[in-house]
Amino acid sequence: DHDVPPGRELARRLAAAGARAVPDGTTLAVGSYEDVPDVPRRTLVLGGARSGKSVEAERRLEPFPDVLYVATGGSRNGDAEWAARVGAHRERRPGSWRTAETCDLVPLLADEGPPLLVDCLSLWLTDAMDAVGAWDDAEWADGGERALRDRVRELTEAVRATRRTLVAVSNEVGSGIVPATASGRRYRDELGRLNAAFAAECEQVLLVVAGQALVLRG
Repeated sequence: DHDVPPGRELARRLAAAGARAVPDGTTLAVGSYEDVPDVPRRTLVLGGARSGKSVEAERRLEPFPDVLYVATGGSRNGDAEWAARVGAHRERRPGSWRTAETCDLVPLLADEGPPLLVDCLSLWLTDAMDAVGAWDDAEWADGGERALRDRVRELTEAVRATRRTLVAVSNEVGSGIVPATASGRRYRDELGRLNAAFAAECEQVLLVVAGQALVLRG
């Protein structure tokens, strides 16, 4: 539509949908095949809060009628504000997409099936850190850090091996203020490490700032 910026941004959005723009007046031969860029098999979309990263991730899978949307945040029963966020996301997605609320990503990556949209790795990390006791200094030192490294390695290995089309969303928190607590700084550091490890397995990495997607890789 007319809200899409022209030039390279228009070409990029069309390519994500397996399409291309041609000049006005171009004669198109019905049934002819035109080579267009493939959708990258693995994509990581980074961005800050309300940057538009989830919208960008969803846009990249719009051509697929069957997508499994993996929500890692859970339902948080009783939290009305969180329920409103979840509802807004669901209303924005195509009705044919399915939703799974889980942080158990490795089996999904190993399975055959339609494209996966994982939103988001930040909440996956929160769940993983809860599981290994990462918020407690003593538990962190007594095996928690090692257990988290194992979980991250297992996830990135699954990303490397998956045959599914994958788009994952994560928060970029390294450019903000330094957290006031040790646990907050630990989370910031571990999310930075997770993002870097995940990005290393992806053909395309995007950074979304103020609704604008910047291509970091691919």
